[in-house]
Amino acid sequence: MDIVAMHIANGIVDGPVSALFTAFAAGALTVCVWRARADLDDRLAPMAGLVAAFIFAVQMLNFQVLPGVSGHLLGGTLAVVLVGPWVGALCVSTVLIVQCLLFADGGLTALGLNITNMAILGTAVGYLLVAGLMRMLPKTPAGVGTAAFIASVVGVVVASQGFVLQYWMGGTTELSMPAIAGTMAGMHTLIGIGEGLIAATTVATVARVRPDLVYALRRFRTAPAVEPVPVAGGVL
Repeated sequence: MDIVAMHIANGIVDGPVSALFTAFAAGALTVCVWRARADLDDRLAPMAGLVAAFIFAVQMLNFQVLPGVSGHLLGGTLAVVLVGPWVGALCVSTVLIVQCLLFADGGLTALGLNITNMAILGTAVGYLLVAGLMRMLPKTPAGVGTAAFIASVVGVVVASQGFVLQYWMGGTTELSMPAIAGTMAGMHTLIGIGEGLIAATTVATVARVRPDLVYALRRFRTAPAVEPVPVAGGVL
């Protein structure tokens, strides 16, 4: 039986824990909607639609990681690099909701679990890493691509450990937690490398053609030096 990495099905985690993370996801998305209102403009709004459509399309394409195990792009880091953390989390959440309701990809009762791991935890870690890396790397297509690659690998692995925590809190079968954590980390390291290559290639390409559309380049570019202002008797 093939396992699609990260998408949690119904019954894997018990009802109370699923309900807890559904409430957490709903609260986090409410904050994202509130904060995203300040970011959305005539340039970012259509870009957000394109990002969501791209993530949806690529998530439908699975690649083999191990025998019987396939993985796909999660999209969190790609989204935050292009449209920022608040809008990015909403893009990934929209994809997960559509996949769950229309394609039964991930259980309905597990939707809060999946949103927490992939749309909230994955994007948060990806954004924090990109923010740190872009303060050290050159603000170029290669620089933002490198940041996207590193953040993608780490973000995917951390998101996988979100499932480990959820399973520890309410898993419906008795399994070795160290074994689950190790297996998820190892498998998602490989998935993260694949995601990192896709994300790096995508954002570097966009940055070469339209750097103004890459949120990370706009947000973390070096502030221009302030020119001295002449005043009577000297400069200000």
